[in-house]
Amino acid sequence: MSIDKVFPNPTVKHAIFQIRFPNLFSMERKIGDLQLKIMEEFPQSTLLFRRQILFADMGPETKFEEIPSDSDTETGKKIWQFKSNKNFKLNILNDSLDITSEYHKTYNLEGGNKFRDIIKFVLDHFFEITSIPIINRIGLRYIDECPIPSKDNSAFRSYYNSSFSLDRFNLADASEMDFKTVVRKGEYHLRYIESLKKINDEYKLILDFDGFAENIVSEDCLTITDKLHTIISEEYERTIKEPVYEYMQQIGGVENEFRHGRVGLQKP
Repeated sequence: MSIDKVFPNPTVKHAIFQIRFPNLFSMERKIGDLQLKIMEEFPQSTLLFRRQILFADMGPETKFEEIPSDSDTETGKKIWQFKSNKNFKLNILNDSLDITSEYHKTYNLEGGNKFRDIIKFVLDHFFEITSIPIINRIGLRYIDECPIPSKDNSAFRSYYNSSFSLDRFNLADASEMDFKTVVRKGEYHLRYIESLKKINDEYKLILDFDGFAENIVSEDCLTITDKLHTIISEEYERTIKEPVYEYMQQIGGVENEFRHGRVGLQKP
């Protein structure tokens, strides 16, 4: 079944877009200009500091006052964070940019707010202000929280084409189960993770799709993001079976405001 619509009760919980680029020393001077460009969509702004903790054995003779502080070792990183009044946010560091959404219904389909439009909006203004020519890494990631009808191998297999080794390990006996692979998909890469987790006293299947590409020119960012979206959506469709589509069709039940619908994943 090819996904071509927004579901009222999608499994996806988080969508994340990220680019990494060479450390930009001028970022602090440019961030104010960028803030004015994106303020319409991201009216809330905060400056955060990420501290890196260093553990070291300085020896018994070292005095406390001789241990270098964060300011001495420059282990802190500034994060310029911008939030929408809806449930998505933008983080910018000297060497990366990421957008996280729990709001959008679709990546690129008509009939809803598109995650792709926000990505384009941010990138257009970011590249206009920074003129960065090369991107080290671009990634698109979706995290899904999927229903498990019962901790029974047969019932589980009726919902999913799982990568779990169920012939060897019975799902009924498992408190946790994980599978991870990183594979090439033509010119790009996909990190795929399946995890059995207990959430609020209920077991769920967590599907984590992370598509990425490396060493690309800035002007190709959106085109490559479209291709990553397609790779992820096709892999999602290979994983789920008809009962999961029926679950996503349900109105009511456990809903989340994201409703990104695997529609939009036509595809990351």
